[in-house]
Amino acid sequence: MDFQPPVIDYLVVLPLLFVAGTGLLLMILDLLLSADRARRAAPVLTMVGLFGGLITSLALWNGGRSAFSVAGGYPMLVADNFAVALNAIFAISGILTVLLSVNYLQRTGHDRPEFYMLLLFSLSGMMLMGMANDLILVFLALELLSIPLYILAGMSWPRVESEEAAMKYFVLGAFSSAIFVYGIALIYGATGTTSLPGIVAAVGETTLLLLAGAALLLVGFGFKIAAAPFHMWTPDVYEGAPTVVTAFMSVGAKVGGFAALLRILMVALPMLSEAWTAAIGVLAALTLILGNVLAIAQPNIKRMLGYSSIAHAGYILIAVTAAFNNPDGISAALFYMFAYLFTNLGAFAVAVAVERREGEGVLLDDYRGLGKRHPWMAICMALFMLSLTGIPPTGGFAAKFFVFRTAIEAGGLLWLVLIGVVTSVISGYYYLRVVFLMYMHEGQGEMILKPALISVVVVAAVATLLLGLMPGPWFELARQAVMQSVQAVAAGG
Repeated sequence: MDFQPPVIDYLVVLPLLFVAGTGLLLMILDLLLSADRARRAAPVLTMVGLFGGLITSLALWNGGRSAFSVAGGYPMLVADNFAVALNAIFAISGILTVLLSVNYLQRTGHDRPEFYMLLLFSLSGMMLMGMANDLILVFLALELLSIPLYILAGMSWPRVESEEAAMKYFVLGAFSSAIFVYGIALIYGATGTTSLPGIVAAVGETTLLLLAGAALLLVGFGFKIAAAPFHMWTPDVYEGAPTVVTAFMSVGAKVGGFAALLRILMVALPMLSEAWTAAIGVLAALTLILGNVLAIAQPNIKRMLGYSSIAHAGYILIAVTAAFNNPDGISAALFYMFAYLFTNLGAFAVAVAVERREGEGVLLDDYRGLGKRHPWMAICMALFMLSLTGIPPTGGFAAKFFVFRTAIEAGGLLWLVLIGVVTSVISGYYYLRVVFLMYMHEGQGEMILKPALISVVVVAAVATLLLGLMPGPWFELARQAVMQSVQAVAAGG
């Protein structure tokens, strides 16, 4: 048989080329330019690459294109609206992280081009996760996403906390990757293919081998999205890693994991809906309870937001559980991730401003009296805390409303909604404690405010309010993003 090269649609891979190509360009310039010029050029070029990736991704909206297709086979990459929406989330998170990082890296002595290279490579892995249409490509994207984050978590060496964070993240990340790839092997054994549309086409009846492979995939994703009981790395890594890395990790890595999970559930394994619903429902309940209850006792803002991140994974899992009986469940999950992007990065931006030196200013007590010393920053932080709690009129409230509504409409998930509501009330204690300390106590200490950091806080605050006051159009966009993928699956891939 003659070799048939794959058909490559370069418009589909253009966003990836912008992001990963900029990372490679930075590596070359770091060799050619002096250290000072390379440091100054790195954030500017990174922003150009990220905006290029964002614009070229949005240009693919309603395109329904694919790439790396072989005659008679399924494409390995798809650029449907679902992938475009995820790419937009990743690019925006990268842009805000760069603005957050410029002055922080200078202040802490970590202002090196390597930071921006690793950020771009991790982002290219995230974008590849959202577009991957084959389990092998999902695994490669997962590693491309994770390996730069292992290094970024430890970039504050010789700080012991940073080294510990990198080691824990690496060991558990490698462990979860091994479980994930074993799950891929079992699914290949059951179906004879790793293509997502090919899997659903090959399954005649559900076998034990297929169920075991799906279970191992779920365990692997559980580590990546920090769902209980696979969450043990999260608080230690969040506390030990540099704050800007923690901010990026809390959004990018989580959304990347959910991107691949949702596509696999939606495209490859819909025949396991009953088993998935039960398993993910239990994971969601456990994640909600552990994340919210354990966050109460945390005196460190980064550890508190770490457990908060675990809890929010639980709310997204409610939407994933509902998605099997209600297509709006995936739309609700996508809207939740978009709202969480701005709310969480905004909260971390304020945390970066309060952190005077690396590792100092990260206790909740450091927020005492912030309302008098810096009233506008305190108002923004209060807005972010209210949004994370789910209080109107914020994006967090709208996100939880859509998640709970889709779960109720799906039927049989009222128990999970009740757990979500009760744990939301519990979360009010530790989120509003920050607001209480800012306005009801006296305190000392100055914030380090720079234009780039202020811009992140302002953009995040405006977006959080906009998503809360006018959630309808944004949820409709999320619904359109999902609908194209659902129609493609119904048409046979």
